[in-house]
Amino acid sequence: MRFFTQRRHFRDLSEQEVLALAISSEEDDARIYRSYAERLRAEYPDTAAVFDGMAEEEDGHRRALISLHRMRFGEVIPLIRREHVAGFYARRPVWLVQNLPLERIRDEAEAMEREAERFYHEAAKRSSDAATRKLLGDLAAAEAGHEERAGELVEKHLDGAARDSEDRMAHRQFVLTWVQPGLAGLMDGSVSTLAPIFATAFATQDTWTTFLVGLAASVGAGISMGFTEAASDDGELSGRGSPLKRGIASGVMTAVGGLGHALPYLIPHFWTATIIAWIVVFFELWAIAWIQKRYMETPFLRAALQVVLGGALVLAAGVLIGSG
Repeated sequence: MRFFTQRRHFRDLSEQEVLALAISSEEDDARIYRSYAERLRAEYPDTAAVFDGMAEEEDGHRRALISLHRMRFGEVIPLIRREHVAGFYARRPVWLVQNLPLERIRDEAEAMEREAERFYHEAAKRSSDAATRKLLGDLAAAEAGHEERAGELVEKHLDGAARDSEDRMAHRQFVLTWVQPGLAGLMDGSVSTLAPIFATAFATQDTWTTFLVGLAASVGAGISMGFTEAASDDGELSGRGSPLKRGIASGVMTAVGGLGHALPYLIPHFWTATIIAWIVVFFELWAIAWIQKRYMETPFLRAALQVVLGGALVLAAGVLIGSG
């Protein structure tokens, strides 16, 4: 609570403090752009060059603002940052952005410029002092010009072929890191748990016992698949990405695949629960076939034949064993 009471409102800042705030903001944004560039340089050198250029533009704005401050107020610049001012636009920490897809990082950078321009425009409207209005208006114009300059840098460093190549690389990395292990987990969870769940269901015709068996099988398979995926490949040579991400994708989707047809057995009526579970299985198997077609480029009929036929055989085996 004390922290919030110590934050000052923008309307209470002097022109010198507004200028100091603009200087520190431009400095922070340059650091952010350079962080983006370093994060992307190895895989997306053309986009990294765009962010290098944007950081240089921010440096130019900062130098111009410092010159203006030196001319008007002298050498000593007050220490005031975004977090010191209530209502001032905030920047997300770089580590929250680093794991975003490439296109989202580009969008984040464009949003940074729009936020700064909009803030300066709104602040200028609320100011009654002519000199302050002019200063804020100039800052808004500088940010708008920077956004236009960013577009020029994109055209210079990121032509259509380069952008398409980077987008394809980003899509491939997404598939390798998230879709492939997640799909493997979904297939394992959906298919491998069919036999024990439906064998238990028809052997006992007790919905609660069936649910507990399904819950145990799903969670256990999820933990096993998650650890197996994470430990099988560190991603350095294969390029499949973080083992932690892959392990999470595989483990969670394995558990989801099994829980999908275990949850209906929370319904106390056996045949109602079983019919709903069958319907869920039908949609699970067709969803797997669609994902294989969409992301793995497997022909839909072949994927459907493999997954649906295999799942149907496992389901039938579970029913026959439980009924025997």
